[in-house]
Amino acid sequence: MKLISEQRPLLRAVSHAQGVVERRNTLPALSNVLIDAREEHLRIAATDMDLEVIEIVPSAEILTPGAAMVDARMLHEIVRKSPSGCQIEFEADEKSDNITLSLGRSRFQLHSMGGQDYPSFAEDDLPHRFVLQASEWRRLINKTRFIIPNEETRHNINGLHLHTKEEEGGNQLLRAVATDGHRLACISMPLPSGAEEMPAFTIPRKAVLELQKLLEGVEEDITFEVSADKSGICRVKMEGVVLTSKLVEGDFPEYERVIPQNNEICLTVDARAFSEGVDRVSTITSEKSRAVKLILEDNLLRINATNHDGEDAQEDISATYEGEEMQIGFNGGYLLDIAGAFEGDDARFFFLDKKSPAIIQDPRDEDVLYVIMPMTI
Repeated sequence: MKLISEQRPLLRAVSHAQGVVERRNTLPALSNVLIDAREEHLRIAATDMDLEVIEIVPSAEILTPGAAMVDARMLHEIVRKSPSGCQIEFEADEKSDNITLSLGRSRFQLHSMGGQDYPSFAEDDLPHRFVLQASEWRRLINKTRFIIPNEETRHNINGLHLHTKEEEGGNQLLRAVATDGHRLACISMPLPSGAEEMPAFTIPRKAVLELQKLLEGVEEDITFEVSADKSGICRVKMEGVVLTSKLVEGDFPEYERVIPQNNEICLTVDARAFSEGVDRVSTITSEKSRAVKLILEDNLLRINATNHDGEDAQEDISATYEGEEMQIGFNGGYLLDIAGAFEGDDARFFFLDKKSPAIIQDPRDEDVLYVIMPMTI
């Protein structure tokens, strides 16, 4: 194998690949990336056996086809530290199982494995297929990813749950949901063509985060494919890149049961002022709970926090609220996460009482809904 590639597109592909590999594993191949030099193009691939990314490096010159695997972290660091725009030459020595990288006056000789040892995913034909713009995928992920947990005991919620939903009136929706048991994010959009018969499924957290990286700077249509059942795989295709992932096993919770239906106490507040106020008063709270109290008064929101040393912080914010005084506690970190996902100027809260979950929405984006459980303070 012998090839020449420019540093910039190679770095992009290797960066994506090394995000997939596992640092600790029993199979050496799973800490490596595959350099697959075919006659027509160069492919970079990596897998952890649950997730795989394959990316074509544009403009690579293939002098001698072949394939080899090298340590992902090592290759990434070499390419990252190479002069921007330089040409990097790869040449495999089949006799010694080494591969040589040459760039300018630098030369690296790395141990390699044969490309035949790469454990690729099966090329299954996935029956359900739909297309969304990259911007729509980014929106789905940005509004939900911070709520996706990484729990060992409740594996079934460790991902982004997608399913179809029919509204009253017959409108068909695609809905994405994430929950960690303390809060929930739900975003809906018109159902894309081809998704009508697909099963409900959950994309693992790691796949969601890697997809977010792949979508950076991308504006094209993205093809999404999924198995006929929720225990299979899904595949995302964009120009030059394919990401394949196993789906999360187990049933996602019946989340609609925890979305309040009768929260009629409404508070509207400037989202930025609210976020900054919560951040400031949280300074004195413990890192574990970050508990803050929201005190609703006539056209005023008072944000309060105390700690075990008797210290106290308080900030008043003008708000739109009419009703009796109400006090309710929340994890301040959770509130900041949700407010950080807002694009509009205001945040709107809907309460029932101090012991019941609250709904938070961005009035400019009512297709997104957050539910957050209160804390006893």
